[in-house]
This record gives sequence, structure tokens and C-alpha cells, in this order.
Amino acid sequence: MAVGAGVALGEVAAGLVSPSVSPVTAVGGAVIDAVPPGVKDWAISLFGTADKVALLGGMALAIAALAALSGLVELRRRFAGVAIIAVFGVVGVVAVISRSDVTANAIPVPLLVAVAGMVLLRWLIRKLGEWQASAAADGPSPKIPAPNGPEGPARRRFFQAIGGTAAVAALAGVLGATLRGAGAVVNELRSKLVLPAAASPAPPIPAGAGLRVEGIGPLVTPNKDFYRIDTALRVPVVDPGQWKLRVTGLVEREVELDFAALLAKPLIERHITIACVSNEVGGDLIGNARWLGWPVRELLALAGPKPGADMVLSRSTDGWTAGTPLEVLTDNRDALLAVGMNGEPLPLEHGFPARLIVPGLYGYVSATKWVTELKVTRFADDVAYWTPRGWTERGPIKTSSRIDAPRDGRSAKAGDVAFGGVAWAQHTGIGSVELRVNRGRWQPAELAPGISKDTWYQWKMVLPLTPGQYEVQVRATDLNGIPQTEDRAPVAPSGATGYHTVRVDVKS
Repeated sequence: MAVGAGVALGEVAAGLVSPSVSPVTAVGGAVIDAVPPGVKDWAISLFGTADKVALLGGMALAIAALAALSGLVELRRRFAGVAIIAVFGVVGVVAVISRSDVTANAIPVPLLVAVAGMVLLRWLIRKLGEWQASAAADGPSPKIPAPNGPEGPARRRFFQAIGGTAAVAALAGVLGATLRGAGAVVNELRSKLVLPAAASPAPPIPAGAGLRVEGIGPLVTPNKDFYRIDTALRVPVVDPGQWKLRVTGLVEREVELDFAALLAKPLIERHITIACVSNEVGGDLIGNARWLGWPVRELLALAGPKPGADMVLSRSTDGWTAGTPLEVLTDNRDALLAVGMNGEPLPLEHGFPARLIVPGLYGYVSATKWVTELKVTRFADDVAYWTPRGWTERGPIKTSSRIDAPRDGRSAKAGDVAFGGVAWAQHTGIGSVELRVNRGRWQPAELAPGISKDTWYQWKMVLPLTPGQYEVQVRATDLNGIPQTEDRAPVAPSGATGYHTVRVDVKS
């Protein structure tokens, strides 16, 4: 109760003086930064886009366990439990200082959490001691203490103290959530924002690009279903009126851009599929959307990259960085400084007010959300967030394919069984998709026309199957005639490979 109330009061204080950083988010962010890449991969594969909820739940359990330990040792030895809380207050300060968006106001908040927890713990222990002393005075014989005996009032005072502390924690939790509700204000600004019409609208989706196969994913992923993988424990809240993007580093002239100036640029609209490098074979950490934005090559042309530069280090408002090859931001692909997603302003969790979208590269080297800086530099001089953690520098997306229907382990009725899914080779395009049954010969599937070489393609195939157990695999070949590899590889360090395989039980 003491530690819970202290944490809740700390969130209230952070909401008042440090909306961007609180003790909880700072410690959570430090944990995300510190754990080995393999642990992150495990968490993403196990929890998917609920990884942050799982982390917060784990943190709550850990805090509860340490708080219980503090209470037990404090009961047996004065100030021992208080010392444990003090240590974790210091850990909180270190975590807050480590955040890139830290302000001076944020630093004392973990100390407030620790002091509040220590004071409340001592107070509750004293109330408990009074109750125990009264019980000892009553003697061990009465099974039910007399209402007017010395134990009754002391016991009531103890439980009143516990109840009061719980009420403070609950009230502070509600108040903290309210104070930290800046996202609601920015979301309202977002909802009222009218995006300009694209100077170059997205080409029409070709007829037949979306196949009608039960269970297959949509050709264009709705915003609410689009995957979200990032290191932000709390979604950064960025006021578009205050947002600025700076182009710095090895440039002839630095450029600064605000949101109004960005919206005034000749924006283009394109369908682009993006994927997370943590996407397992057959996974769903990939999505296709219609993005609206300004070509990054035009922004960089204003700055004039100097000879020798080969990388752009993009930085998020929360300090996260990605290193993108300069060549892919200046060639003819539609790399965008995006402001819109599927006809509306970017959702907060997908980078509002602006983010990067780069066809052909995994998100960890390209898809910076809440972007505030583009530093033109060299791979030899700068490293991005994931590179020192064992991931490759450049991160090109690998040709891959997925079976959406039937799902692995599902049963089907004997006869014609419809299979369907998606295949992708961003910025190259898909030339063919094939299926094989029980490791037999490859058979060509029907490949729908792609929206562009920067999006996934849908495919389908009807197989006549008699009752029995079947293993079905899929492979894609890109427009250059290069098939995806059968070799199995994990997501680290450069993306998973192998054939997606499903097992189907066909019944009569």
C-alpha cells in the first residue's frame, strides 16, 4: 500500500511538472534499452503488439514483490525496508536521467516517490505495531477480542490507515491519469485537422488486386489493425503546433521545417507496405497502408548532403534513432515524410504528427515515428539504436510469403480447399507464388495484380484434397526471378527466412 501510493503520487507529480517522462515510463524505457535483443525478440514473438502491456504488468508484479519484501524486513528490523525503497528511488533517478527527453523537473520525481513510500511505510508499520502491542496486552486466551478491549481500537486504527492509504493511491492514480491525458488534447487537435489534397494522388488500385478468399487479410490494413512495434512505453504526445523537424550534419545548409510548412509542400500519396524485422515467418507484424507525405529526397535536396555522407540518422522525439542509407532516401523510390495514413492524419501511436516511411527497408532502419531530426552522416561515424544491439546496419526487407487461410492446425472439409495469403518483395515486386503439398512438386498459385512493387500482393489457390493430414508450404519469386530462400533463419540479425508452412486436417 505504501509503495503503491508513492508510485501513484509520483505519476501525479510527473503529470504536473514532467509530462514526457515519469518514473514508471523511465524505468520501463531503461528496461527496454537494457535487455538483450534475444529477450526483446522473445517478448515480441510471445506477446506481439501487447508487449508493452506485458512489460507494465511485469513491472507491477516486480514492484509489488519488492514492496512486500520491504514491509516484511521493516517489520523485523527498523529502517531495513525503508532502505530498500530508498535504493529503488535512486534507481528511478538514474533511469529518468538516462532518458533523452528528460527535463530538470523530472529528476526529483523518483525521490518524491521514494520519500512518500518510506514515510507511509513507517506510519503503517507503527499502526501495525500498536495493534500487535494491544493484542499482546489482551493475552492469548480470548479467541474473540473484547470490543472495548485495548486491541479493538488499535486494530481499527490500523485498518483505517490501510484503507486511507489505498484511497490515496486510487485517487492519485485517477488524478495522474487525468493530468497525463495530454494525448486526449492532441488527439482532438488531430481529429480536427484537415489534410491537404495530394498533389500526386495514389494510383488507383488495380481491378482484382483484392481477392475474395475467406480468412485472407485485407489488401489495405485498417489503421486500427495496423501493427505497432516500438520502444515507447507511453505514446509520445506531440503538439503539431510546436513540432519542428531539423536537417543537420553533413549538409551545405541546415533546414528547419514546421508542421504548417510541411503541409504546404506538394504532398504525394502512395500505397506502401512496411514490416518489422521481428516479424517471424508467417507473422503479422507487417501491414499495407495508403500514406500521404512529402518525398524525403526533396527535403534532403534543400539541405544539400556533402560528399562522403552515406547515412541519415533519424531521431524521434523520445530519443530513438534509425540509420537509413542515404541512397534510398535520395533515389526514385517514394520515401516519405508522412503526415497521413489511409485518408486521415497519422494516429498518435503511428507517429503523429510526422514519421518516415521508406519502401524496401525494415522499420528498425527507416520507419522513425514522431520524427524531429534528420542528421546526414556516415555509417562509420554514427550508430542507430538497434545496431549496437546486434542488428545489421541496412536492413533490406527479404522476399517472403504467408498463408492466411486456412490457418495452421485448422480442419477443412474434403473437396476443393481454398488457400490464400500475401507475398511481398518491397521495391522489387512479386513475379509468382507457388504452393507445394507434403513436399511434392511446386504448383503455381493465382497471383493478383499488385498495387505497386512497394506493396504486398494477394494470391489464392484451390486444391482438391481427400481426407487426411496435409502439410502445405508457400514460396514467392520476385520480378527479378529470384525466389525466396528455404533456409530457416531467426529474425535476428537481419530478418527471418524460410517457407511458411501450415498443417491442415481434411475431414470427410
